[in-house]
Amino acid sequence: MSLLWVPVTLIAAAAQTARNATQRSLTEQIGTLGATQVRFLFGLPFACLFLGLVVAVTGERLPTIPAASWLHTLAGAISQIAATALMLAAMKEKSFAVTTAYIKMEPVLTAFAGFLLIGDTLTPLKLAGIGVATLGVLLMSVRREALGALLKEARPALLGVAAGGLFGLSAVAFRGAIIGLPEGGFVLRASVILVLGLAMQTAILVAWLSAFDRAALIGGFRVWRQSLAAGFLGAFASQFWFLGFALTSAANVRTLALVEIFMAQAVSRKLFAEGTRPQEYAGMALIVLGVGLVMWAAG
Repeated sequence: MSLLWVPVTLIAAAAQTARNATQRSLTEQIGTLGATQVRFLFGLPFACLFLGLVVAVTGERLPTIPAASWLHTLAGAISQIAATALMLAAMKEKSFAVTTAYIKMEPVLTAFAGFLLIGDTLTPLKLAGIGVATLGVLLMSVRREALGALLKEARPALLGVAAGGLFGLSAVAFRGAIIGLPEGGFVLRASVILVLGLAMQTAILVAWLSAFDRAALIGGFRVWRQSLAAGFLGAFASQFWFLGFALTSAANVRTLALVEIFMAQAVSRKLFAEGTRPQEYAGMALIVLGVGLVMWAAG
């Protein structure tokens, strides 16, 4: 089972690419917050179905959830909500593929945060990786226009990179919640935390939107077919992400998930008819190289 996380992660990356594309389309119809809540509100019933099937097939009992797993799940849930909103906001200003590449700075940002917050060692190889990936982001962002245009390019880059950092935090938190469960197989533990996380996210977003943006909340039901598609794809992708987190470190999973950049590039060209400049291709390559160096150093 040592390499089972590899196909699990590839399935998750493919499903997430499809979900992101669906959410991007929804953003144009019901706004950023409306498209954000669809992933959780419409994904929760599917996650509950997945959990029910796991219990029925395995015959395992639901595990007791300790306080630490509750706290880890809450931290992951809040980080993921914020990350999703920032990602969709970035996609309104840059192409689907380029935004995905920004987000894939995630492992680099996690390594740097570890150095700043808990004193993790940054070796020369890891510093080189951070530098290469950062150069990739700059290469994708900078054009040969006036300063005003450059500043405009900086906004989606910052949104995308911030989303990547928050996705990294959520991955680490959710893995902590899964491995903190005292009993059950890896499939059951991953499924339990997925349902708990989606329930928290749904409650948070429904409460917020009911108070401050009811139009966005209702909008998801108005386009219910697309919302159901996004919810199913989101729950399906999350199910496999969580299985990956149960099997190996979040860093391993997120590093292999870099293949999503190239999946997103295909979607960007075929579905959204968005072109990508040679300069942006070069930036994507540098990001992949930089993240690879960081993870090699960490290994």
